Amino acid sequence: MNEKVMSGSRNVAIVGPYLSGKTTLLESLLFVTGAISRKGSVKEGNTVGDSAAESRDRQMSVEVSAASTDYNGTRFTFIDCPGSVEFAQETYNALMGVDAAIVVCEPTRDRVLTLAPLFKFLDDGEIPHLVFVNKMDRANIHVLETLHALKAVSSRPLVAHQYPIMQGEQLTGFIDMVSEQAYQYHSGAPADQIPFPEHLKEEEHTARAEMLEALANFDDHLLEELLEDIEPPQEEIIKDLKMELGADLVVPVFFGVAEQDYGVRPLLEALLREAPEPEITAERRLKGITNKAPLAQVLKTYYTPQGGKLSLVRVWQGTLTDGIVLNGVRAGGLYRLMGQQQQSINEAVAGEIIALSRMEGIKTGDTLSTQSAKELAKAEQLEPVYALAITPEKRNDEVKLSSAITKLLEEDSSLAWEQHGDTHEVILWGQGEIHLQVALDRLRRKYNLPMTTHLPQVPYKETIRKPVTSVHGRYKHQSGGHGQFGDVFLDIKPLPRGEGFNFNETIVGGVVPRQYIPGVEIGVREFLAHGPLGFPVVDVAVTLTNGSYHNVDSSEQAFKQAARLAMQTGIFQAQPTLLEPILRVRVTTPSEFTAKVLQLLSGRRGQILGYEGRQDWQGWDNISAYLPQAEMQNFIVELRSLTLGVGSFHWEYDHLQEVPEKLAERILTTNNGNGNGQK
Repeated sequence: MNEKVMSGSRNVAIVGPYLSGKTTLLESLLFVTGAISRKGSVKEGNTVGDSAAESRDRQMSVEVSAASTDYNGTRFTFIDCPGSVEFAQETYNALMGVDAAIVVCEPTRDRVLTLAPLFKFLDDGEIPHLVFVNKMDRANIHVLETLHALKAVSSRPLVAHQYPIMQGEQLTGFIDMVSEQAYQYHSGAPADQIPFPEHLKEEEHTARAEMLEALANFDDHLLEELLEDIEPPQEEIIKDLKMELGADLVVPVFFGVAEQDYGVRPLLEALLREAPEPEITAERRLKGITNKAPLAQVLKTYYTPQGGKLSLVRVWQGTLTDGIVLNGVRAGGLYRLMGQQQQSINEAVAGEIIALSRMEGIKTGDTLSTQSAKELAKAEQLEPVYALAITPEKRNDEVKLSSAITKLLEEDSSLAWEQHGDTHEVILWGQGEIHLQVALDRLRRKYNLPMTTHLPQVPYKETIRKPVTSVHGRYKHQSGGHGQFGDVFLDIKPLPRGEGFNFNETIVGGVVPRQYIPGVEIGVREFLAHGPLGFPVVDVAVTLTNGSYHNVDSSEQAFKQAARLAMQTGIFQAQPTLLEPILRVRVTTPSEFTAKVLQLLSGRRGQILGYEGRQDWQGWDNISAYLPQAEMQNFIVELRSLTLGVGSFHWEYDHLQEVPEKLAERILTTNNGNGNGQK
């Protein structure tokens, strides 16, 4: 590639489940590379990552943080990603722009399953990744058991790059599986070499043999050496690790305690030696793109209190300079980020992750170029699964709400909002309760828009059970001058579910003049908008069959009123009944939880349609069911609780269904006919 490329750089995402210690690992990486002189802690709220107020309030990552540092002549840009499933969109967006990822996890068997969706995303995207088993000072299972548990949730073979040396429950050092040299950790200093611990010889040899066999699956020369009992040179093993990691064929595993910096330097050294260089990643991502113009992709959008809009971008090719015009928008400035701190720079070359300011109209995932360019692949958009109805605390703030929510959605593309057509509520959709609370905090802090919230109303409808004929409605009003007169007879009958509303007329002999018939239909429609139970009436056919008029006093308005009176009488005779929206849901869950999820659905009045293995997800099931919308509000909360946080669902409206009689009575009593249909 004939362009200026930062081959001496690596862009690495730090990912993993909530509480695995990702932000602590970032702090340690920055400390041992000299980027910071003193480590912060999540508890004290002074880390480089998690610098947003919403993160510090909750002592958890709620958005990606970027930080750059230099190590042995190479610039590392680390992207610290949220661990909570509710902020997974942030992680997936960021992973589209890195050269490799460090998957941080704990040495506990019961939480390994939480890694499955992340491993699947990485493998589907062929994103090279390593595993860092953190908190080894709290390990409750043996090293080999940890590896075995991790292998069960990864479609790529895991290879131990190190073998930890434990003294009781304390991690004291490690054996490098390539060189078979043993090292002892020291607080605040690099590890030093020690004699090989004889008591670990058999275990280490077993693990090393597994590593070499895994590498040999992709290298015939190494396989020949192993079959002939020839010890492969270290250079060959490192070369294989680099090639196979870069192609996402194997996943090297490291062990450590980030809080004490144990294992952090060996991890950095492995990233230097074995993680793919930026140009290698670019060749993979830019297949099919022949245009050599500057090209970048937005990984994250921020709205900062001091600097306005910032777009975190990966530069894929070319050089970005101050004032460059991308997609028709002039960049206000170029910055290198260290958490919330910004360092102004004059240019950024291919391979860097930097921030552009004031890129108005540019969204997360967008491909940016000085010329028209093919769109790069972006992370799939997660579907919203949890909702709150929101209202500004101050009524005068309603005019500001739309603009603020637009910016909120630019920062976080996994949010959505709607103005519901039936309930007229503004509904904010997201990935869970905490996710929406963070969004509401941002509305309050950044845009001075405090909100009141409540669960969204269920958009109940009503219909009728039996037909009625010749329902009479007469409107007669006299108040001096011309009066008002309209007289109609209507037939009202139920329609099959989903048919909506039909209006017909069978007038003969001009008993209702043609110019007044539209008024009859308007009157019927207006009445059906708010039926006797307090909700819109659907699946009804109304036919105007007869009537009479007055030459002077009749008008379209009078016939509209007559139709309303007829409907008011007839709808009660037709036995109104309450309908609720039924959703078709597809729940995905690990198979070990399928029985519990089936019980959860049944307990929420769900109708199970069937279940089957999830395609391309070994050990997972898809369950199909009908679920009343009234039962969906906290469904995701219970589902995640049952499935270690990894269960999810897709939903879509399917049909309306009559509410069971006892439940309907309770709903109507609660609502008192005011239309606020929430169970």
